[in-house]
Amino acid sequence: MINKNKQIYEFLDQLAANNNREWFKDHKALFDDLRQNWIDQLDDLRSKMSVWDPDLLRQPLSDCVYRIYRDTRFSHDKTPYKTYFAAVLSPWGRKSFRPCYYLQMGSGFIDSGLYGGMYCPPPQELKKVRTAIVDNIEEFEEIINEPRLKKLFPGWFGEALKTVPKGYDRNHPLAHILRQKDFGKAHLVDEKFFTDDNWTERASEIFSVLKPLNDFFNYSIDEEEQRTDF
Repeated sequence: MINKNKQIYEFLDQLAANNNREWFKDHKALFDDLRQNWIDQLDDLRSKMSVWDPDLLRQPLSDCVYRIYRDTRFSHDKTPYKTYFAAVLSPWGRKSFRPCYYLQMGSGFIDSGLYGGMYCPPPQELKKVRTAIVDNIEEFEEIINEPRLKKLFPGWFGEALKTVPKGYDRNHPLAHILRQKDFGKAHLVDEKFFTDDNWTERASEIFSVLKPLNDFFNYSIDEEEQRTDF
């Protein structure tokens, strides 16, 4: 039996070499079949993850899967299609700034991997998280220094300021983290990961390590919002 994810990688490699509407139109039926298989696998992954995070089932799966069509309006790269499959699993769907579990598998220079944390949070929410880190430093350090998290998701992934933002102590013990604009984590994988028949089980186990960090970000935002309501 042919491994469907090997077929996905082969398709994405061919798409990267033929990134035009004519080629895609000729292979649309194959794409539809592979995309549906990808969605079925995501459904299985989310089911496994819901054992330790039931809130992930709040959104329809259709709100979690990204389209393959690129938005080229403001890009110098006018190729019409992404050369990767991607999805975000969260209680709020793919359009939210909230902490999430994101995964992508792709061709060429695309970083296939499992990602988590917060990406591109609005300024108000970014400030809430930074304030929560300062106010709850011991709890936060315990979370980020957990051995499995440090091993599977080393360092931080995303943009950072060159200096500590205004209003925060430049000599704070976590000054290097307060500089983050994205509080992202990344576990990069190769093609062998996604072509393993048990990849959804492995991915669920890896993602579960991120839950305490995502929970910290979520309740930090919620607590700050509750304070401003009074």
